[in-house]
Amino acid sequence: MEKDIEIGIFGGTGIYDSGLLEKSLEIDVSTPYGKPSDTITVGIFDGRKIAFLPRHGKKHSIPPHMINYRANIWAFKELGITRIIAPSAVGSLKEQIEPGHFALPTQFLDFTKSRESSFSSNGRVIHISVAEPFCLEIQSSILDVVKKQDLPIHKDCTYVCIEGPRFSTKAESKFYRATGADIIGMTLVPECQLAREAQMCYSSISTVTDYDVWAEKPVTAKEVLETLSNNVERTKEILIKLIDKIPKTRSCSCSKALEEAEF
Repeated sequence: MEKDIEIGIFGGTGIYDSGLLEKSLEIDVSTPYGKPSDTITVGIFDGRKIAFLPRHGKKHSIPPHMINYRANIWAFKELGITRIIAPSAVGSLKEQIEPGHFALPTQFLDFTKSRESSFSSNGRVIHISVAEPFCLEIQSSILDVVKKQDLPIHKDCTYVCIEGPRFSTKAESKFYRATGADIIGMTLVPECQLAREAQMCYSSISTVTDYDVWAEKPVTAKEVLETLSNNVERTKEILIKLIDKIPKTRSCSCSKALEEAEF
């Protein structure tokens, strides 16, 4: 099994099967935490080794609360990946963050309930710092790429992560809005904090698909999928430019995340 892949991408259909990679092949990776969401597609893009993993499975058959986040992150770690880019879909909690725009999460509020959120186990306790949950180096590269493409992006967003798979009630949505949060989704946590425990760089770029139900309009899966489909090409273009933009050597602190986290 290859162990020298540099960049991992969590994505869906239309991204991982886009013909982006040269010498692509699908591989199975087993982990101590079970199977990842699907096989991993690996290959070369512009001289850099890349891996794609659909977090919901290729047929979008795994709901967000049942994703094996630990296996997904561990599988990327096993391949030697040091950087993770994680496109996702979110709802908007603010008028100015419109469907079709992009958002860059920099903080999160965790309202998940039942997910395995750490690699801590008996005999090993990890108190990871997530004061800054995302890799600042990758975030800087994302902002540069999106601005050069003249796409609407909202930076410094606080992401509310809910359990799913249901959408919010009106009362919940208004509560999340009252916290000052900007966007809402179902997959960021524990994905980002597991990546930090694994000392991997991680950053998400979110496609805004809807105004959450606070706007007095029920959210539907159909609406979300339509907006995502409309943005697939733009998301792919961002990824293409971003892969070239990410520095080949890390100057961030992500690789040292465990130095002061373990007893």
